[in-house]
Amino acid sequence: MKLTRYGTDVIVVTLLLALGLFVAGMFVDILALRILLILLAVLLAAFTLYFFRDPERVIPGESDGIVLSPADGKVVVIRDVVDDEYLKAPAKQISIFLSPLNVHVNRAPISGTVEHFIYNTGQFVAAFHDKASELNERTHIGITNGRFRVLTKQIAGAIARRIVCPIKVGDTLSIGERFGMIKFGSRTDIIVPAEMVVDVQLGQMVVGGETVLCHLPNA
Repeated sequence: MKLTRYGTDVIVVTLLLALGLFVAGMFVDILALRILLILLAVLLAAFTLYFFRDPERVIPGESDGIVLSPADGKVVVIRDVVDDEYLKAPAKQISIFLSPLNVHVNRAPISGTVEHFIYNTGQFVAAFHDKASELNERTHIGITNGRFRVLTKQIAGAIARRIVCPIKVGDTLSIGERFGMIKFGSRTDIIVPAEMVVDVQLGQMVVGGETVLCHLPNA
């Protein structure tokens, strides 16, 4: 199982903690406590490895005019908005909620150049709450491909506040390319031009780098 490089620090710390619990359990005389410590060690290690998994994805070959999901999870918002930050025009917003069981690595929704990047510190509102887009820690990444522009927001959840996004203005991304992750329960918003045709529905489970969220009418 491949693990993401974005979680190396947490993986090392938690695996060391799990090892400590396991070793401590081996030296405990009380059987029930020994079993409990060993079980906690195994569960902690297993969850950490599972959470930070980074599976390969099959990127669609015909990518011109489409927008891929930047994250795994459940579509919780589809609505018309006016984006005053990056698109500067009427737009559509698609929001994806990531549970702790989803893959949390983010992938580029389109190929293009990063021309807008903002990081905001924030609160700990539950990621599925609509206000999380405005209140929580988040990064805003604007990408242009020369044909249209897309704004992606990484939004941290209530459990932890730790977004990883090692990109900067001027970087070039390929559609489906990994560009960061959000640790422990989160949400990803994507703002696209208003003329885009949405290909997903509320409640639908999507796969980052594979599921087509929307496309241009003439694509």
